[in-house]
Amino acid sequence: MTKKLYIKTYGCQMNVYDSERMSDVLAAQGFAPTEVAEDADLVILNTCHIREKAAEKVYSDLGRLRAAGGPAGRLIAVGGCVAQAEGAEIRTRAPFVDIVFGPQTYHRLADMVERASRGQAVVETDFPTEAKFDHLPTATGRRGHTAFVAVQEGCDKFCTFCVVPYTRGAEYSRPAGAILDEIRALAADGVREVMLLGQNVNAYHGAAPEGARGPAGDWTLARLARAIAEIDGIARIRYTTSHPRDMGGDLILAHRDLPQLMPYLHLPVQSGSDRILKAMNRKHTAEDYLRVVDRLREVRPDMAMSGDFIVGFPGESDADFEATMRLVERVDYALAYSFKYSPRPGTPAADLDDQVPEEVKSERLQRLQDLLSSQQRAFNASMTGRRLPVLLERPGRHAGQMVGRSPYMQAVVVDAPAEAAGRMVEVDIDTVNSFSLNGRITGGEWLPTGITAAGDSRIAASAGVVS
Repeated sequence: MTKKLYIKTYGCQMNVYDSERMSDVLAAQGFAPTEVAEDADLVILNTCHIREKAAEKVYSDLGRLRAAGGPAGRLIAVGGCVAQAEGAEIRTRAPFVDIVFGPQTYHRLADMVERASRGQAVVETDFPTEAKFDHLPTATGRRGHTAFVAVQEGCDKFCTFCVVPYTRGAEYSRPAGAILDEIRALAADGVREVMLLGQNVNAYHGAAPEGARGPAGDWTLARLARAIAEIDGIARIRYTTSHPRDMGGDLILAHRDLPQLMPYLHLPVQSGSDRILKAMNRKHTAEDYLRVVDRLREVRPDMAMSGDFIVGFPGESDADFEATMRLVERVDYALAYSFKYSPRPGTPAADLDDQVPEEVKSERLQRLQDLLSSQQRAFNASMTGRRLPVLLERPGRHAGQMVGRSPYMQAVVVDAPAEAAGRMVEVDIDTVNSFSLNGRITGGEWLPTGITAAGDSRIAASAGVVS
């Protein structure tokens, strides 16, 4: 009999990928996904430790889950970074939790579930000697025409505010051959766009495929991207999250040479102050960061930037904050995320003196977010009248609509039937809304009846593919 699996995912794209792979691991044990936690035989909370009070949120969710009830014999598991950080403390505070496991051990989930089913309390938070990717099954089904692909995990940077090196471990890069095999299978299943994931993705240095042409040694992310671009069916390549120190010249030139590599890059800087960057152990300066941005825009004039900022890091003065504001004005971001600094237990910054008062952090954050929001609005408004390539992904809110993504990750709404999903189309942008762009399909792999493709005298049939 089929058992039901419910997974709640917190946090980053890597966690989304991990949740998908957990589902693949458990599918072989007869588990099928459900959207209703109360119906599930196994509930997994796949947690994130980046945000403030992350652990308390997990305990609150566990309390609600217990109160809601479920089928007899239901198992409850807590995985991810909070599980890695808290370990057995989770079962101390919530004894009804059956399984606690870190982000490096979920390839062993089948065994954990079997042990928990026999009444054994399971806590698996040791870093295994084996790489989990070597033990994961083939994906059992795709979730659309875009897919996450983990290529790198962990971090060796040890920024003083960050828990990732402690919850995800040291940097590890998957062999390039395994990644290419996974993407070929995805492409055969209809995937058109891949997002390459890693905590420090541009530090990728995976073993080259056996018999690979070119220089010997490990492949960089740039070399991997060039190989992915040769896979039939893959129209778009993205990657996240990057570190300024690892934006090598070969990766910058790949943005020049590969049309599949999208002109949109998430490159966190965290602060515009060199003094604060040093205290954060970022090991780059504001000028180093700006040189990377300038070089990217030199090779790709249409490059749009995204970033992360921490406001109110210990010791941040008014002058430090104004340096951040100047950097933001200089870069002109299409999108950025900004947060007040909050201490993470076990990180060096948590023990620093000169913590910034909460009211000061709040005032600075508001000023920064006002500037970033104005830049985002201006960037979106600049799309009006432009023709953008859009990958159609899913039905829109209204009948006869489809939603896709621009090269810059903006949602684009067009009139098209559901069978146009997975097609790359050219869209003339007419209007810009708060959270999306609206436009008309004027070319590409699908055209509405009566529209002539550029350079093609034929009229495309409804829902037809332009050859």
